[in-house]
Amino acid sequence: MAKNLFLIVLLPLGVWAQNLTIRGEVLSAEDQKPLSSVLVSSSQSENVIFTDDQGIFQVTSNLKDSLILNFQLVGRKSQSITLLPEVRQTFIQVLLESSENELETIKVIAKTANDFGRSHLRAIEGTSIYESKKTEVILLKDISANLSTNNSRQVYAKITGLNIWESDGAGLQLGIGGRGLSPNRTANFNTRQNGYDISADALGYPETYYTPPTEALKKIEVIRGASSLQYGTQFGGMLNFVFNKGPEDKKIEFSTRQTVGSWNYLGSFNSLGGTVGKLNYFVFYQHKKGDGWRPNSSFQQNNVYLDLTYHFSENFKAEFNYTYSDYLAQQAGGLTDAMFAQNPRQSVRERNWFDVNWNLASLTFDWKLSDRTTLNSRTFVLDASRASLGNLERINVADLGGNRTLISGNFDNIGNETRLLTRYDLGTQYGAFLIGGRVYRGKSSAIQGEGSDGVGPDFVLLNPEYPENSDYLFPNTNVALFAENIFNLSDKLSITPGLRFEYINTQSEGYYRQRVFDFAGNLISDLKVEESQSRERSFVIGGIGLSYRASEEQEVYANFSQNYRAINFSDLRIVNPNFAVDQEIKDETGFTADLGFRGKKGNYFSYDLTAFYVAYNDRIGQILRADQPPLYLDYRLRTNVSDARNFGLEIFSEFDFLKWRKQNSDYSLSAYLNAAYVNARYDESENTAVSGNKVEMVPPVMLRTGLSFKARNWGSSLQWNYIAEHFTDATNAIRTSTAVEGLIPSYSVMDISSFYSFSKFKLELSVNNVLNEFYFTRRAEAYPGPGIIPSDGRGVYLSLQAKL
Repeated sequence: MAKNLFLIVLLPLGVWAQNLTIRGEVLSAEDQKPLSSVLVSSSQSENVIFTDDQGIFQVTSNLKDSLILNFQLVGRKSQSITLLPEVRQTFIQVLLESSENELETIKVIAKTANDFGRSHLRAIEGTSIYESKKTEVILLKDISANLSTNNSRQVYAKITGLNIWESDGAGLQLGIGGRGLSPNRTANFNTRQNGYDISADALGYPETYYTPPTEALKKIEVIRGASSLQYGTQFGGMLNFVFNKGPEDKKIEFSTRQTVGSWNYLGSFNSLGGTVGKLNYFVFYQHKKGDGWRPNSSFQQNNVYLDLTYHFSENFKAEFNYTYSDYLAQQAGGLTDAMFAQNPRQSVRERNWFDVNWNLASLTFDWKLSDRTTLNSRTFVLDASRASLGNLERINVADLGGNRTLISGNFDNIGNETRLLTRYDLGTQYGAFLIGGRVYRGKSSAIQGEGSDGVGPDFVLLNPEYPENSDYLFPNTNVALFAENIFNLSDKLSITPGLRFEYINTQSEGYYRQRVFDFAGNLISDLKVEESQSRERSFVIGGIGLSYRASEEQEVYANFSQNYRAINFSDLRIVNPNFAVDQEIKDETGFTADLGFRGKKGNYFSYDLTAFYVAYNDRIGQILRADQPPLYLDYRLRTNVSDARNFGLEIFSEFDFLKWRKQNSDYSLSAYLNAAYVNARYDESENTAVSGNKVEMVPPVMLRTGLSFKARNWGSSLQWNYIAEHFTDATNAIRTSTAVEGLIPSYSVMDISSFYSFSKFKLELSVNNVLNEFYFTRRAEAYPGPGIIPSDGRGVYLSLQAKL
């Protein structure tokens, strides 16, 4: 058996083209079962690939030279095969023997297929299909960024088309939106970690108050609107944070990162991980605190995470996750335009606080039912709360004390998502079929009333039995079935259609009070309104994708997917002096379409060019009104503004000058360009106040570029961001007295990051906002405002990492 290592099948192919695609499979020599994750390297390329779950691999070679293929897998004897030009086959079968009686492990030193910290997902990953979709992956170990503070401007620098809000300098909350969607708490993405939901209520209140710490992450996956068929009906797509796991070749590894920085910032991240028998474990604790750039901006946060993965057999494993996160942040409040121009560091609110407590657990099972069929089932549970306390009045009204407004929410959710993926023969090609289902139940509550007249964070209602503003329960139910299929029509061309059925029931039960005060602050009217609403609907959405691979490194893709966004409970009832909600508000519908071209050349050039079109029917937005008695002050009305159409172009490219000259160089000098143009306008409609206007929260031009240098054990990067001016409401107001609506002026900001590694240690230096620019990315209607929220000035951070 040792001599019979290779079996080569199929007839030789005549020399009729310059390149040939070679496919094959790698099997166990003992039982002929497929081997996944086998590292396959080629003598004609610096890149490496891995076999998929069925042991299949594919490489492209020229017909002029001999081709040497190397196969490596931990626990198996490494093998090589040489294919001569005159006897080149198009399909090969390779048998790898166990190395049980030799070395316990094989150490493989190889470069990843992407040296730029950015990649995209394969056509099939686990039990998910990404064929013909716009996907982007951030590889955290390969980027230079301030990970301790979750600096999203740096972490997402190479993800195209993102508008990023900067609400705090510690990365407590992530705010990103793309292609014309509001970045507010990333609510327009389906946000997950390790494949399961982490938002407050994925259906009823999809805001993300908990942000996974980037120090603990392996990668971040971003899938655009075409993901609606597999991951739900949001227009933005899916955002998935994938955590590190314990090393497989050690029983225990301890890692620690300690960070100090400007404004008394202290960050501590400590983790343990390893593999003991069939159990892989990873656990960490993170603590950070600081005073913030502005007065009244102190914060402290704790994060705990546990991952246990047990391999019952080669074909069955179970994984348990538990996440705990809490933070308390003082919020300096917003500013008017005049105040920002005078001094952006000032604060006129000292009594505003925000508190978050997050408990999240999941249990995942993975079965390999056969060589071609895999089943994945995830059950997840959330028990969480958020509370805000402070003065919600317009920022141009002085805070003279008195009772503050307390808004508290509790989120109790449970869900399960199960997927079955199977491969099958399709003539001389193969097909892949995915079917799945989702059951989700959310039960959220929201209470708004008067809190204490003090200064500190005492989150206690003065009248818990009868809150002064509102008391609601929001039960939500979601059942979904979905299916997608890859039809490989040839080695280069595939078509992927899909369907999704959704049942949604959004409910609200409770009351709100309409209270009117005179100019002296006296209560002149108090009306309690009881409500019980249920909005039940079911529908089917569909989509189709097309992929053409001109070569192993080049792909043209196109897709069309319908989208649907259900109203959530913040659309139904929140009492805020700065905005009101239209009681006739409706769900949004529409579609997204992409046409893209992506690829790479060796390990020195990577590119991704995408044209997109997004159609929003009944787009929910905010318009400026002044029709509420008795004061008739400006306020925002949240309503279905009009139909809107967004289209644009996203461009990413990166070039390594040193690897271009010498591909196996230990040095790297690369430059990248990340640019996006978005044209977003409301259609002509009966609403003359917005007809033809620009859509709010959409910078027409976003430009991010940078230069990085890496040597064997040190490196440095410089990046620059430019965001064009844009509006914050659908009426395109330039400026108002409350500062809640108006222009976001164009701004640019520069960052520098460096690192030096020695022995088991790593030293990192990050200088954020090097030129100390004064700018802002958002105008808040409530917390952490209302008004302009200034971004941080220049900050310096130093981190020391050790792995033992």
